[in-house]
Amino acid sequence: MSQVTDSVENYLESIYVLRKKSDCVRSIDIVRFLGFSKPSVSVAMRKLRESGHIKVSDKGCITLLPKGEVIAEETYKRHVLMRSFLIHIGVSSDTADEDACKMEHVISKETFEAVQEYAKNIGLLP
Repeated sequence: MSQVTDSVENYLESIYVLRKKSDCVRSIDIVRFLGFSKPSVSVAMRKLRESGHIKVSDKGCITLLPKGEVIAEETYKRHVLMRSFLIHIGVSSDTADEDACKMEHVISKETFEAVQEYAKNIGLLP
C-alpha cells in the first residue's frame, strides 16, 4: 500500500472518527460505521497493518500509527471543511455530507487551502 487510495483514506478516517467516540476501535465498529462486509474490512485492516498505517492489539483494538494518523487527520479536516462550506452555501446537511465524502479525496492542496482561507474570511472557521 505505497499509494494512498480513497479506500485507505476512508478506512483511516473512519478509525479516526470512531476513536473520538471510544478508546477501543475494533473491526466490527468499522463494519457498522461504513456499512461494509466483515471480510472486506478484515482484508483492509490486514493491508493497513502490513503497510504500517495501523496496529492491532491482542484485544483487537485498532490504533493509528503516525503515518496513518497524518492521513486520517488530513482527510477528516478536508471532510469537515467541505461539509461546512457546502452547508454554508445552502446544500442540505445530508447531501453536503455525501458530497464532502467524495470531494475530500479529489480536492487539490491548492484548492483546499483556498477554500480554507475563504472560510476563515467569511467567519466559517476560526
